[in-house]
Amino acid sequence: MIPAPCLEDGHGGGQALWLTCADGVRIRVVLWANVGARGTVLILPGRTEHAEKYGPTAARLAAAGYAAAAIDWRGQGLADRLLPDPRKGHVGRFADYQLDLSAFRRAVKAAGLPAPLFLLAHSMGGCIGLRGLVQGLEVAAAAFSAPMWGLKVPGGQARLLTAAFTGLSRAGLRGRYAPPPASGATCYLETGAFADNTLTTDRGEWDWMQGQLRANPELVIAGPTIGWLAEALAEIAALSRLPSPAVPCIAAVGGHERIVDPAAIVARMSRWPGGDLMEIPGAEHEILMETEHLRARFLSGVVAMFDAQQV
Repeated sequence: MIPAPCLEDGHGGGQALWLTCADGVRIRVVLWANVGARGTVLILPGRTEHAEKYGPTAARLAAAGYAAAAIDWRGQGLADRLLPDPRKGHVGRFADYQLDLSAFRRAVKAAGLPAPLFLLAHSMGGCIGLRGLVQGLEVAAAAFSAPMWGLKVPGGQARLLTAAFTGLSRAGLRGRYAPPPASGATCYLETGAFADNTLTTDRGEWDWMQGQLRANPELVIAGPTIGWLAEALAEIAALSRLPSPAVPCIAAVGGHERIVDPAAIVARMSRWPGGDLMEIPGAEHEILMETEHLRARFLSGVVAMFDAQQV
């Protein structure tokens, strides 16, 4: 593990490291140690996000007695970008994210962050995290914020779109931006307006997130490629056919969710033994970046579940 730049503003106390995955791709993680912590929370960000975005979440978890760590997935944050145009959201295979998750898990262990481990995953990270759990990732409990277990697809035509994008991908168009309603070369957070945005109802959080990109333009990710979307839709379909893992779980979805499919979250949680579905009226997609009241409702439930697993 090699020290990496840490982009926290102020004094967040994070330690950033470079990691090399089994296939040679370099990723980055940020660790927030906490003396006397009762466990460590593995934070899995969503598409376009970077580790330091979860610094405030790590601070809230620290106040509750937990250490935390977050990852820059391949193709985003300061991890290796996978195409000549670094703004394109791309992955070779969705399964490649499991290589990142494995490297992340090893790094947390090598750094000596305390057990037990817990999972806190948002959006795309929720899809990757579910696959990790199915494949044996050992955590004491898992929490999901607007997990990408389904995408908002026009007309509910997920199967048709999966077939279409798979065909385009195989035809040599994997590296092209996906067509509308995907955002193409535009980064939604970078150029969007707060009014009626799909991420948060908190103006302060919106401004802070935009400010991170202005201060660190190398973090910017625009729309997904045809290849990424084909891989994501195929992974969502594959996971939907699998049983839920035997891990204590809570999943939250906002009442104004417009990016992932709330019905897919409800369906998954209805067959998750001991799972708890938390619907948060008024919240947009990024519940952990929401107003204090909405964010605290989710996090308090998450911490209570983590606390209940302590022996």
